[in-house]
Amino acid sequence: MPDHARSLEREKKVVAWLEDVSHDAGAIFLMGDQFDFWFEHRYTVPAGFVRFLGKIASLTDRGIPVFMFRGNHDMWTSGYWEKELGVQVISDELRFQCAGKHFYLHHGDGLGNGEKSYKMLRRIFRAPWSSWLFARLHPNLGFSIARAWSRKSRLGQGNKYEQFLGEEKEWLVGFCKKFLREEGHIDYFVFGHRHLVLDRSVSENSRYLNAGTWFNDSAYAVFDGETTTIKRFESL
Repeated sequence: MPDHARSLEREKKVVAWLEDVSHDAGAIFLMGDQFDFWFEHRYTVPAGFVRFLGKIASLTDRGIPVFMFRGNHDMWTSGYWEKELGVQVISDELRFQCAGKHFYLHHGDGLGNGEKSYKMLRRIFRAPWSSWLFARLHPNLGFSIARAWSRKSRLGQGNKYEQFLGEEKEWLVGFCKKFLREEGHIDYFVFGHRHLVLDRSVSENSRYLNAGTWFNDSAYAVFDGETTTIKRFESL
């Protein structure tokens, strides 16, 4: 896991990116796993991230809609983002149309045929009793446990989950194709979770985009009113 200095450097870069895109953004979508771990107790939230949180608040104060998707690392939200930061929190999928294009957005966890063991954990962690029990722990103990768990996550397992697995093994590609067959047309599927920058055709008129992770890629997707492309933020 990164030390404080590297985390702070990355946070400042994210803040600089948010300021840069805010000049012409109609809306900003944060695709989940903004944090290595996040939990809101009734009267306290995790220490740190003040630059990032302050920037989000300033964007919504300026009238820029910000949507945050609950990822597998930050699923335990309970109102702080909405009340204090003016963010719209999305628990699962978001479908909408913009300039005649159909979008499907989701963090990406729990979709498709992959991650079978994780899907069971996801149901447990998202159950109300699960967060209630965790809240009974002192924050020092609870966050120590959560960080130890996180060290075993994909982020700490080299590049095993940062390689394209092939068309048949990429579960989000499979999800997109099944969705198109069963539920109708989508121009752009946009996901996080996968830790890999991807821009792939899933049908003649549909694409799947993933901006990877800020750790390695500093990438983001942009819809300009006609098409959606992956870009990279190169400097502070």
